[in-house]
Amino acid sequence: MTRHRADIAIIGGGIMGSATAHALATGGFPGTITVIERDPTYSTASTTLSVGGIRLQFSTPENIQLSKVTRTLIDNLEATFGPGADIAFRGQGYLLLASDAGRAVLEDNVAIQHTEGAATELLDTNTLEARHPWLNTQGLALGATGAPGVEGWCDPASLLALFRKTAIASGVTYLTDTVVGINQSARVACSLELASGNALAFDIAVNAAGAWAGDVARLAGIEIPIEPRKRYVYVIDCREPPAGLRDAPLTVLSEGIYFRPEGRLFICGRSPDSAEEPTDLDLEAIDHNFFEQRVWPGLAARVPAFEAIKIVNAWAGHYDFNTFDHNAILGPHPDLANIHMITGFSGHGIQQAAAAGRAISELIMHGRFTTLDLTRFATARIPDGKPLHERNVI
Repeated sequence: MTRHRADIAIIGGGIMGSATAHALATGGFPGTITVIERDPTYSTASTTLSVGGIRLQFSTPENIQLSKVTRTLIDNLEATFGPGADIAFRGQGYLLLASDAGRAVLEDNVAIQHTEGAATELLDTNTLEARHPWLNTQGLALGATGAPGVEGWCDPASLLALFRKTAIASGVTYLTDTVVGINQSARVACSLELASGNALAFDIAVNAAGAWAGDVARLAGIEIPIEPRKRYVYVIDCREPPAGLRDAPLTVLSEGIYFRPEGRLFICGRSPDSAEEPTDLDLEAIDHNFFEQRVWPGLAARVPAFEAIKIVNAWAGHYDFNTFDHNAILGPHPDLANIHMITGFSGHGIQQAAAAGRAISELIMHGRFTTLDLTRFATARIPDGKPLHERNVI
């Protein structure tokens, strides 16, 4: 057995773990940092399998603030990461659609976004038809879209690589292994048991294990309401798209179905209802019936050009789904104060990692948030029974 030691051990080297390592290493933390990542290829990581959306259209003020940090980062990639830094951002926007039943919620959400400085615009059906002639507006009441060029999507793997590369260049060690146990001494977590048979002692640990953060927490004898949830992404070919469809924003239909352009193709999907959540978490198992029955009919009804399409590919990824309130869990656990949580983003991790990682670094180095006040995301809200619900979960 080899015994390693680090001042900070980060469990998980995906977007959250790497953003935290980057923030600590470039923010002046004087000690040693080790990131434990079981798959350095990231072939099954939630980060690299994400659709990479960047939006300000949330219902929770803190989520808007988190995404604004990433949007500012996109405009300053080279200043942050060096010459040539690029994440292939496409600022084609987000378009959220609502029926009469969802009108009030959409209007409330936009009012919150305006309060937080997001220039979200409400669109009536006449405006929707004029801007997006490929859209069937029958049964719609409103749409909401961000300021031109602000919302869109990026290449998640490129963003992860920038955080990871800069962290390593700043002295962070990445260790390929799997955490199988967390030891305690006098009710303080003190070391990680690794699948290799080695051990890593630490002063502070960060649980950035994404969809598996609940499992990692249980290794330390604590509970957080994080479960892996499987989501399908379907790639479709529309042979003769009408004018403007290839330049469409990431569009979210009132039924929760979404689509966006991907080169000459399109990708689409839908969050399943609770009764139809996939029980098989194997990423190789793709449910094409879900597309035929739950995605395509609504998609074709709202975008008539999609009546004639062909599936050319599909993949699945995992969400770190917060069953308590669909929002992030940030900061120390009340029962083990030297284990910090950075999880529960429920599909929004790519766009919120930069600020969330910075927030954890502030807690570790200063004992408090020094930029954004994210106190309402504290782990303690869970045992206290004080949910902070996010309504715009896609």
